[in-house]
Amino acid sequence: MAAETAKVDPMHQFTIEPLLGANMDVAGFNIAFTNSALWMLITAVVLWVFMLGGMKRELVPGRWQMTVETFTGFIDDMLEANVGKEGRKYVPYIFSLFMFILFANLLGLLPLGIVGLHPFTFTSHFTVTGVLAILSFSIVLIVGFWKHGFHFFSLFVPHGTPLPMIPIIFPIELISFLVRPFSLGLRLFVAMMAGHVLLEVLSSFVIDGWNAGAGFGLLVGVPSFLLMIGICALELLVAAIQAYVFALLSSLYINDAENLH
Repeated sequence: MAAETAKVDPMHQFTIEPLLGANMDVAGFNIAFTNSALWMLITAVVLWVFMLGGMKRELVPGRWQMTVETFTGFIDDMLEANVGKEGRKYVPYIFSLFMFILFANLLGLLPLGIVGLHPFTFTSHFTVTGVLAILSFSIVLIVGFWKHGFHFFSLFVPHGTPLPMIPIIFPIELISFLVRPFSLGLRLFVAMMAGHVLLEVLSSFVIDGWNAGAGFGLLVGVPSFLLMIGICALELLVAAIQAYVFALLSSLYINDAENLH
């Protein structure tokens, strides 16, 4: 009997599965501990260990300490460039946001599982990236109204707008502002999901190619495998870029609240 062809489901990797308390409900909501929650916890622990090892404050810093200081200096420079001196108080938040997303993206690309579990990229779920985006958006609203009161609404009327154009410009700017958390979360979610789906599709080409025979494997499997290696390298770059873009846009939104004219 011929061997069954292996099937690769590119969407299976995004399935959220309960690990503990699958039947635990509170007020009609299931509160099971899932693989997504597990990898959030793993990401937080890895980030905590990374920071703990790099905060020794040695007079002659080692490589670990220099790495942590490079990241913090990078975020500090970004906030100073986009927000100004007032931006330094947001360094802990933007740094935590950037590093959490970066580590989550990188851990999701691990070729091997941890404690028998397949790596799970929780930033490929809009529920996660959306919450992170809403968190940044909430800070903008809180800071904006705290510092400027109702004058914060002037953000939606560009300086020099003719009076007759205000009824038209104001709702357009307001809608654009309210869409920000959606677009911020969607950008990260789409980028991570698309890359992972592409890798799964290419892996199916490799498997099916070799199952069809050595000749077909050389014709299809080998090129697909080489392309997978290239896509993996690209995914590493995308993981870092998307973390940077998320942190950068969050700092730009904070700048709107801090430096309202």
